[in-house]
Amino acid sequence: MTDHSVPLVDLAAIKAAQTLLAGRLHRTPVMGSSFLSQELGLQLYFKMELFQKTGSFKPRGVLNKLHHLSSEKKQKGVISLSAGNHAAALAWGAAQEGLKATLIMPAHASPNKVAATRAYGGEVVQTNEDLLATCLRLQKERDLTLVHPFDDPEIIAGQGTVGLELIEDLPDLEAVLVGIGGGGLISGIAAALKALKPTIKVIGVEPEGAAAMSQSVAFGRPVHLDQVHTIADGLAAPFAGTHTLAHVQKYVDQIVTISDAQIPPALRLILERCKVLAEPAAAATLAALLSGRITLAPGTRVACVLSGGNIDGERLKSFL
Repeated sequence: MTDHSVPLVDLAAIKAAQTLLAGRLHRTPVMGSSFLSQELGLQLYFKMELFQKTGSFKPRGVLNKLHHLSSEKKQKGVISLSAGNHAAALAWGAAQEGLKATLIMPAHASPNKVAATRAYGGEVVQTNEDLLATCLRLQKERDLTLVHPFDDPEIIAGQGTVGLELIEDLPDLEAVLVGIGGGGLISGIAAALKALKPTIKVIGVEPEGAAAMSQSVAFGRPVHLDQVHTIADGLAAPFAGTHTLAHVQKYVDQIVTISDAQIPPALRLILERCKVLAEPAAAATLAALLSGRITLAPGTRVACVLSGGNIDGERLKSFL
């Protein structure tokens, strides 16, 4: 059941974010693959968010959120929790605004994502403890402002600019696949697309070992997982948010889960056929199509959002 008390991000907010971000971030390209289109019997396109600044879609929401902070909050600094891509984006975005950023990351976080976050100027605190609890404790101790990785209307509006670009570049688009971690990206994209073209089918993809959103939809409330197990660290959020769940309930047509074993073959296909390196969280969208779990009519014009391309060499070797 949809929680009607939670306000949904509207098209005006997403368009305002697009105006704000213009010239500050890349307008990432859409690319097709004739080989994969033929193999799948679809007209397949990829939205290349792995070419975005910091290597993922995350700066869209970050810059939009930081823009709306008061001068007092900016002066004190910001804090967040992340397995990697949001941490790097917030560190980079805060540096653009002249702010201090503290990032709480898991002890097992990808080394290249930790290094990137520090290189962008962020203070990284790694922990084996609960990320959210650690983040909230430090936020209170240091009087910082939390920039949530996904459950925030201004973050969602920023991510929704991906949807605006998709429909501008592919006006005949019929379906889109988006990976779900906490749900910020799919919430924004779905809100934008459904406002502009309600007939578009929006499909979410989750790893079986981190299916917080699927469970949240089933239970009708945000679910917190005791543990997550997936190679797709960008989709490993252990909980869904109140805001993101409301958007998914309203706008998302279907969520499918895939096994970790299905992701590396998709990653390799994208690398071999499209000559780009997608991280596992991004490759999950193609993996869902290859899995046969999604039924689309032959020739359907479908886009897979390749959300990021941040993967370290050692992990990559294990997937090839």
